[in-house]
Amino acid sequence: MELLKERIRTDGQNLGNGILKVDGFVNHQVDPVLMDACGETFARLFADVGATKILTAEISGIAPAVFTGKHMNLPVVYARKSKPVTMPDQVFLTLAPSHTKGRTVELIVSPEYLAGGEKVLIIDDFLASGATIHGLVRLAKTAGARLVGIGALIEKSFELGRESLKQYEVPIHSLVSISAMDNNEIIFAED
Repeated sequence: MELLKERIRTDGQNLGNGILKVDGFVNHQVDPVLMDACGETFARLFADVGATKILTAEISGIAPAVFTGKHMNLPVVYARKSKPVTMPDQVFLTLAPSHTKGRTVELIVSPEYLAGGEKVLIIDDFLASGATIHGLVRLAKTAGARLVGIGALIEKSFELGRESLKQYEVPIHSLVSISAMDNNEIIFAED
């Protein structure tokens, strides 16, 4: 997606160690026009998977997931990283390593919002190692839901996460693919 790629070129920052800072338009300050365009693209890419719900992770996946939900007319559930007092005692919980946080985080979903029989489309901001997405898949499966697709705004293909996700045998789409982040550069797979 050229619009997202151009925004990464102008406002993204390679912080080293495979970390791409997109805080100014994706996950701290959100550009709603850009996210709306991304959501519309995901809706087109996943139009035929039969999703009944979109699942993502707090907090960075919320914007692309919500705009995808808007265009697909689907509810969005996000896995929380801490359990609020409003959540029931019995929850779906898994652990996933976070590259940007440098530690393992909890992913928690209330059974009120993710049930057996759901057809889940996972939308997240990044596809890197695939660890967070694997955690979301575990949550969906624990709930008795069926995975029908995986989407990411930005794929860091050099981290090989897509390979580990192929086992789920569902469509996997990223809007932008980065093949390398060496020498303070961001190299797109299509370039």
